[in-house]
Amino acid sequence: MDADLTALRDACDRALPGHGPQTAADLLATVPPDTAVDRYGDGGVVAELEAEVAALLGLPAAVYLPSGVMAQQAALRVHADRRGRRAVVYHPESHLERHEDRAPERLHGLVGRPAGDRHRLLLRADLDAVAEPPAALLVELPQRDLGGQLPAWDDLVAQVAWARQRGAAAHLDGARLWEAAAGYARPPAEIAALFDTVYVSFYKGIGALAGCCLAGPADVVAEVREWRRRMGGTLFGLWPGAASALSCLRRRLPLFPGYLQRAREIADAVRDLPGVTVIPGPPQTPMLHLLLRTGADDFRTAARELAEGGLWTWERSMTTGDPAVQRVELPVGDATMALSLDEVRGAIATLAG
Repeated sequence: MDADLTALRDACDRALPGHGPQTAADLLATVPPDTAVDRYGDGGVVAELEAEVAALLGLPAAVYLPSGVMAQQAALRVHADRRGRRAVVYHPESHLERHEDRAPERLHGLVGRPAGDRHRLLLRADLDAVAEPPAALLVELPQRDLGGQLPAWDDLVAQVAWARQRGAAAHLDGARLWEAAAGYARPPAEIAALFDTVYVSFYKGIGALAGCCLAGPADVVAEVREWRRRMGGTLFGLWPGAASALSCLRRRLPLFPGYLQRAREIADAVRDLPGVTVIPGPPQTPMLHLLLRTGADDFRTAARELAEGGLWTWERSMTTGDPAVQRVELPVGDATMALSLDEVRGAIATLAG
């Protein structure tokens, strides 16, 4: 982002996506001054967070790591080594496939096996095409790149059963598990109970400093803890991210059903606007994607005009297969909740031209 646009964003007093742009002061305020520090990940607020997340997910143990990339690679490495297999089955839009520069293969000798159609959810029927015995099945809930969609509960249960029948681990990419729990209207522990291991993020919907937890059986978590050290993630002090995660988790987790309700209200408020398509309709979690029939340059011009009026929306849009159609992702958070539906409708109408 160029300096001019950064200054414009910082001057805005309202925002549409998520919790809005966060300053260093905002994030530091999520770390209580009386936080008990850890030493190389042992004790203090790190241990407190790990115990609370394990209890929240109904799993025996959890370990805090500085990034989800590290957490998931470590967990999948453990599952693969224990089974003597290397293939990991996942949706073609999985983070491992799209955003990790082939790290699971280059660092751990794992082999990605995409299954299903990238333009729709992974379904149990898609797994019939996988003949080789996998080390693990990775399921992302919700599917972020499809607008936060969730598979039907019975299909999800069947996917996990498929993995178990083949001696594979079932791993949950739960970066947005808090959103999925709201969408399913089920507690996080009920979803987590389906899986062998679960990864949850704290900087996304929770809005804390970067960091995550990996939860599961105590022996698996202990191995992941060793991999954290091998991969350079056991910093001398992990307490800032853990403290931020704990305070934001306690404050925001109860708000997710309200975020979901507002996402559905926004969808209803904008779906009749010319040039606007809501994905999915209705939203299944506290996030949605909008397809806007406008050019990229026109979008940026409109977003800048809104920012000059004090409302921050997006720095840029995501491209689609059609240059005349832009995609934006709208996670619902505290900033979104502070806007009226009329303000949201007006902003989307402006962006859509």
